[in-house]
Amino acid sequence: MDFNKLYHPSALNSFQYIAIVGAIMSGAAQLIISWLGQPRPEGYHYLYFCWLGLYVVGTLLNLFGKPNDGHHHHH
Repeated sequence: MDFNKLYHPSALNSFQYIAIVGAIMSGAAQLIISWLGQPRPEGYHYLYFCWLGLYVVGTLLNLFGKPNDGHHHHH
């Protein structure tokens, strides 16, 4: 099993990449909200569970999905 597919940027699939960027952006938004002294929106923490779920699905597809066989013939 190639564990590079869990963390190496060139080995991530779209789902993993979107989840990581989403989690980073959600964290940044949460920091900005707290710096502005505003209350955190109710249920905001559920967003991190969504990003985690998307990352797990992407990881499973990346690790156990069928790799491209390279036999695409265009006529």
